[in-house]
Amino acid sequence: MQNHLKNQTSPYLLQHAENPVHWYPWCAEAFEIAKKEDKPIFLSIGYSTCHWCHVMAHESFEDMEIADILNQYFISIKVDKEERPDIDSIYMSVCQAFTGSGGWPTTLFLTPEQKPFFAGTYFPKTAKYGQIGLKELLLTVHEKWKTDRDDLLEFAEEIISMVNKQTKKADNIDGKRKGKKITGKDFIIENSMEEVDMQLINAAFEQYKHTFDEKNGGFGREPKFPTPHNLLFLMQYYEKSKNTDALKMVEKTLLQMYKGGMFDHIGGGFSRYSTDRYFLVPHFEKMLYDNALLILAYCKAYRLTKNHIYCDVAEKTAAYILREMTSSEGGFYSAQDADSEGIEGKYYLFEPSEITGVLGEKEGQEFNQYFDITREGNFEGKSIPNLLQNKFVNSERNIINKSLNENLLKVYDYRKKRYSLHLDDKVLTNWNALMIAAMCHLYRVTGKKNYLEAAVNAQKFIQDKLCENDTLYISYREGKRSGKGFLDDYANVVFGLLALYEATLDSVYFEKARQFCDKAISEFYAGEQGGFFLYGKENEQLIMRPKETYDGAVFSGNSAMAYNLVQISLLTGEKRYEELAEQQIGFMCRAAEDYPAGHAMFLVALSDYIDPPVKITVVVKHMQELAKLPCKIPLNTVVCVLKDPIKEYLLKNDRTTYYVCHGRTCYPPVNELEELQRL
Repeated sequence: MQNHLKNQTSPYLLQHAENPVHWYPWCAEAFEIAKKEDKPIFLSIGYSTCHWCHVMAHESFEDMEIADILNQYFISIKVDKEERPDIDSIYMSVCQAFTGSGGWPTTLFLTPEQKPFFAGTYFPKTAKYGQIGLKELLLTVHEKWKTDRDDLLEFAEEIISMVNKQTKKADNIDGKRKGKKITGKDFIIENSMEEVDMQLINAAFEQYKHTFDEKNGGFGREPKFPTPHNLLFLMQYYEKSKNTDALKMVEKTLLQMYKGGMFDHIGGGFSRYSTDRYFLVPHFEKMLYDNALLILAYCKAYRLTKNHIYCDVAEKTAAYILREMTSSEGGFYSAQDADSEGIEGKYYLFEPSEITGVLGEKEGQEFNQYFDITREGNFEGKSIPNLLQNKFVNSERNIINKSLNENLLKVYDYRKKRYSLHLDDKVLTNWNALMIAAMCHLYRVTGKKNYLEAAVNAQKFIQDKLCENDTLYISYREGKRSGKGFLDDYANVVFGLLALYEATLDSVYFEKARQFCDKAISEFYAGEQGGFFLYGKENEQLIMRPKETYDGAVFSGNSAMAYNLVQISLLTGEKRYEELAEQQIGFMCRAAEDYPAGHAMFLVALSDYIDPPVKITVVVKHMQELAKLPCKIPLNTVVCVLKDPIKEYLLKNDRTTYYVCHGRTCYPPVNELEELQRL
């Protein structure tokens, strides 16, 4: 049996193409039929590597009894959240309003006018553990639709009104910033804007410090998500304040994440999050964006501390991406599943006898001891390889000898043949842009050109397959691209292009960054209200138009645009970018004041706005002299290249000359990279 999903390109939608449920993709036809047949919409949102999406599909959407109810009383719509973040954003906010939390699968009931009147996440087929079953829920909603529809419609209007009010909270109609701010329950400030902004930054640091797990690393209790942008903020905070507590929190967290089972010690790369406080048992799916942001964090930690373990982890993660998550054309795939043969984590678990069978008794026992693979196991009777109890792993360096490396390859090959993992092979523009930035940073800290080549190839893929003039598209798979891009696509592509410029000092990448930044401003900017809308004038217009500001698993498009505008204004000195940066900073300050720690990437931008990074102006004699510069200077350095001298910047000794400024101090021009590094 096939439904209306059979011609879609999304792997998630195709997973449901054989369901007995008469699924539609999100389309006008589905809503028109709902109106004509006077039926409510059953909306299910998820993604292809989501474990609980699989569970609900097997329990309910492959079940004829549930399918018959859905087909008789509802019009059913499936949405891939990764291809339609606009739909996901709106209805996730509705789900959070209903339940106080959110997650996937997201389950909603809508009117044919797209207005929600009930929402939740996973529902079992029949009631269990005090939770209503999907069968009961469907029949109850059907009965209410027939007998109490006015109440449902009234409630739908109330929900939309409430969510709209929440999304507009940060808007300030006159667009002006005021000197009074509330940055947390503990203090109210009435002072200059710069002091107010610094209080936001300091308040975020205190919030991280309050929730930091000193014993196990990470923040708060389980589950623990990596949120690498929080760590990037803390490292910048350490750089500028010299507060060692910030760096200690970062190092403890990075080491524990690596040592635990969240890192794949056999094949490299990080899983989505840890289900426990120790970083031992992960939720086993691997997402491109997590690994991109974690590479950025480990690279930054290596540059700050010179501790090689951080560089090793970043390179192992990149090796996994280049080996398993990169297409022949250069684009990066989206995700790998948590499940094998319907069992979560089965691909990653071992018994000691398997290892000794592959490596022999002596080397197998040594391998098992090293990676804590035991007869008792640490997850459902089997073992997740980890280094949490390994005395050889410390804060200096993890030394793996040649023999162990060879055995890792043997175990990796064995694991690949044992079970398979579903690969979500669509190429998403915004996640690819994050990995481009990650590969650029890894090139800059290692000097290894294969990482830069990967970044260049991925950017070429975006340009060739996901771009038309200055318009970006969301995703690409099997020769087809999906709809026009959202704010996150433009914001992250600018972020990636700025990283490519910093890694190459090739002005072509910077001009591309400006082009897409200007398109984002014209397409998504809210004007006097401040901030950027999630979807633009060329996208489908939905029941709400949100501005996402909170940094979740990935930093928000508004945070990224604050960062981009600050960087472009520093590089160009152009007044329009300076004004836009100031307006975006003001908007985001209002959005962040209730909980600064939830806006880490914006605070990185804010910190650079208040206290700009080192700026180097290079007057070039021979262009090839620039080749080594990106690998010699700090990651957050602003570099402007002049191909010809001007009045303010002349050649010294008729050689390539470097002018360095930091804060309110400019230093004498120098000709040597070594002297530049000292400055």
